[in-house]
Amino acid sequence: MQENQKPDLIGQRYAKLEQIKQLGHAAYPHSYNFSHTLPQILDAYQGWSKEQLDAERIDVRICGRLVAMRGQGKAGFSNISSGSHRLQIYTRLDEVGEANFSLYQLLDIGDLIGVTGYLFRTKTNELSVHAQKIDFLAKSFLPLPEKWHGLSDVEIRYRQRYLDLISNHESRQVFVTRSKIIKGIRDFLDARGYIEVETPMMQPLAGGATARPFKTHHNALGMDLFLRIAPELYLKRLLVGGFEKVYELNRNFRNEGISSRHNPEFTMLEFYWAYADVNEMMDFCEELIRAVVFRALGHTHVKFGDFDIDFAQPFRRVSMKGSLSGSVTDQEITNDNVLELFESRVEHQLIQPTFITEFPKAISPLSKASPSDPSVAERFELYISGMEIANGFSELNDPSEQYERFREQMKQRERGDEEAMVMDEDYIRALSYGMPPAAGIGIGIDRLVMLLTNKQSIRDVILFPHLRPERKSSEPDTN
Repeated sequence: MQENQKPDLIGQRYAKLEQIKQLGHAAYPHSYNFSHTLPQILDAYQGWSKEQLDAERIDVRICGRLVAMRGQGKAGFSNISSGSHRLQIYTRLDEVGEANFSLYQLLDIGDLIGVTGYLFRTKTNELSVHAQKIDFLAKSFLPLPEKWHGLSDVEIRYRQRYLDLISNHESRQVFVTRSKIIKGIRDFLDARGYIEVETPMMQPLAGGATARPFKTHHNALGMDLFLRIAPELYLKRLLVGGFEKVYELNRNFRNEGISSRHNPEFTMLEFYWAYADVNEMMDFCEELIRAVVFRALGHTHVKFGDFDIDFAQPFRRVSMKGSLSGSVTDQEITNDNVLELFESRVEHQLIQPTFITEFPKAISPLSKASPSDPSVAERFELYISGMEIANGFSELNDPSEQYERFREQMKQRERGDEEAMVMDEDYIRALSYGMPPAAGIGIGIDRLVMLLTNKQSIRDVILFPHLRPERKSSEPDTN
């Protein structure tokens, strides 16, 4: 029970539940057998006229959450919701009987009910259910927001997502679209011969990316473990083992800051393609993104904030140094500050889908160097609306060179860089058995969902985002 709810209102609802039980209804029935969902009824019968419904009686048995009640006396109208759809119910004393109408009068907004009846149209031509029986399914002791259809308190929406989903149809649609995006990705990769795999969430070494990990301890084994920051090194072990196309779509964990684009726990797609290189992977990435956008939305033009993103056009490709043209002078650019200049001057301007290529090798410890320029990595990142969406490269498969790259990362750790990589000797051993040339990529699912649902905060596309501990009502507000 929440402290900010009026105790008398909550007490009244508990008292009503006792009266409902006295009428012979179970407080929490185990199941309810329905004949139709609300979407099925609306899809099938929304176009039927009053005359058609009167001539061919359509019996239904439905259930949902009570979201509106109107009328007094011996009859009343109400609405139930399935979350995505609403349907009006007409309940009349002489139709349902005195005992069942007594139940109806004890209901509150938010209660879950079942309704048996038949379809008809009211005098205002609204498709409705003429109730013959009401079944009680669950009591809502905490009242819904006064404007249940428009919960706007962001803190409550994130912290009490269940209430957000009850109250805001738009929020529900975000997560329906998210599901379509993820299913579209899986279908696309499965159709092209990729195998979905699962690699450890808890790892003895935090490898595969430059990031700060979460640390835990395994009591039985007496060892520290790390929540994975990336699945990369395990997926490439599978290339060594003979899998030529593998992917994993799952969570990563990074013990870093929180922002509108960062959550400590986030969803990534990573996949690896043996015998391909960075250029083939860019082509494949573009094809994948475009197909998933169309699959999820039915079109390839996306509104994001003030921008119109056109996924139908070929994605632009430009080197990191080339992207600085017009933003800085040649004299300002050095091998050490290219990334810094790019992030401060260019990144936020990359609105239409753009591949940035030729990253400095020094910041790409798992990528092959370009054969034409040893200081440059065969690596790309995909930017859309100023956000990094994907990161891919030709995979380094020389165990000796990888060993030296890890040693350099260890030196950076010794100099205080907590995000630098650690030495993974087993991964070096795996490479020593021979890994085929390959390309790999990681795609941030949360940011992709942000783009395709026009949401500016990553918290809007994660069902249960991480938040600061909830402040008790007795605590002073220090903000």
